[in-house]
Amino acid sequence: MLRVDPKINTITLVLITLIVGSLATSNTGTDTWYQGLIKSSLNPPGYVFGIVWPILYLFMGITAWRNLESIKNLFYIQLFLNAIWSWLFFSFHLPVVALIDIWLLIFINIKILFVVFKQDKVAAILYAFYVLWLFFASYLNLYIVFNN
Repeated sequence: MLRVDPKINTITLVLITLIVGSLATSNTGTDTWYQGLIKSSLNPPGYVFGIVWPILYLFMGITAWRNLESIKNLFYIQLFLNAIWSWLFFSFHLPVVALIDIWLLIFINIKILFVVFKQDKVAAILYAFYVLWLFFASYLNLYIVFNN
């Protein structure tokens, strides 16, 4: 029987999460709901998200590849929460629910970061960029909740 390395499955899940999340955000430039929102002056242009997220997913994948056994369960949960955030916010127009989702993401990913930091400093540094971006995204989401 052919056995697939669990790390390959994890990298596949990271890519699927990137694709699923991207499907919900692919039309933000023409989405009248999103365009009509009052956004923070720190809100980057849309193309920045298209540059940053693939890099963050690469860093996530590297971290998962190097530390899968110690973070597997939390990592899969965070991938799910990551994928549904875009749908909650952009497709279903539920910024409050999306904000709760991102706060759960931050909590879980800080736990992952602490676990990884104890055993793999390089991966922890790469993963820290993702956690920092989540804080920034949380701010953007919170701004929208309070101003719309």
